[in-house]
Amino acid sequence: MQPIYLAYLNRLDIEELKITDDEILAAIEASLASQGRGETVIEPRVHLEPGVANGHFNVLRGAIREPIDAAGVKVVGDFVDNYKQGLPSELAVLLLFDPRTGIPKAILDASGITDMRTGAVTAIGAKYLARKNSKILGHIGARGTAYWNVRLLDRLFDFDEIRVHSRRPESRNAFADRLAHDLGKPVVATEDWQSCVEGADIVVEASRLNEPTPLLKTDWIKPGAFVVPYGTMSAVELSLTDIMAKLVVDDWGQCKGGKFGSLRAHVETGRLSEATLHAELGQIVAGLKPGRESDDETNLFWHRGLSLSDIALGHAMLAKAERLGIGQRLRFA
Repeated sequence: MQPIYLAYLNRLDIEELKITDDEILAAIEASLASQGRGETVIEPRVHLEPGVANGHFNVLRGAIREPIDAAGVKVVGDFVDNYKQGLPSELAVLLLFDPRTGIPKAILDASGITDMRTGAVTAIGAKYLARKNSKILGHIGARGTAYWNVRLLDRLFDFDEIRVHSRRPESRNAFADRLAHDLGKPVVATEDWQSCVEGADIVVEASRLNEPTPLLKTDWIKPGAFVVPYGTMSAVELSLTDIMAKLVVDDWGQCKGGKFGSLRAHVETGRLSEATLHAELGQIVAGLKPGRESDDETNLFWHRGLSLSDIALGHAMLAKAERLGIGQRLRFA
């Protein structure tokens, strides 16, 4: 048998790549279009709960035929109390394979990939479903993915006002300071949910709750706003979907099942179903379904996280690493 080698990119390698906002957005938008055209395979994520801590593992699986031609599996831990040990709540590994032979092609630290691709999916959702002149962002949550939500949304919309909130004052203040420094504009850390969300053109809810609690009130949502709730535990009221013109998800197969997710109760009560679902985002990106059609629409996008996004961004990082000579080459067999 011929020797088999695989690429390895650790966190330091990925930081050295200095992948740009536009490179991230382009990779994710292309993968969504591939999904919409039916050029991908995606299986619903599965969960592993070790039962020894406040957290679980997500296992995401998928393949993209065109134009990437790769299969992938990502395992990401989601452990709420990691901050007490100075660790991020989400640590992840991405494995990429040749879909024709099963040969492993790469191992990547996917903690950063998870954050980046989540933010990019949020931003691409807003590109197609939010008002083009959206100028106020209200963001709940300050975990790793939150930074990329705000950064990539601002890349597309150049907000006049950015508000952020999270449960711990030290967390939300540090988050606002980091964003203000990196974006070069003021970012306001609010003391409560209402002052963060009310009147915002785009609302992102990425809270970290221990159990479902309806902290985001439907009455606070501005007519014509775009809302993205994606916390693991629901923080929204059942009435939220009642005010929406369009309900969009990333992958209906994932959203309609499982025990976690912001709109789990909405699925279980029939408020979100195949009958009420407007589209998957990929169908909109591919031009098969319409996105926002008027400024009057109040739209919602729920994303659980796509293995396809991990594969696409991992592939883009590998291609850039090869061009720049970054990373390591490991002997597999």
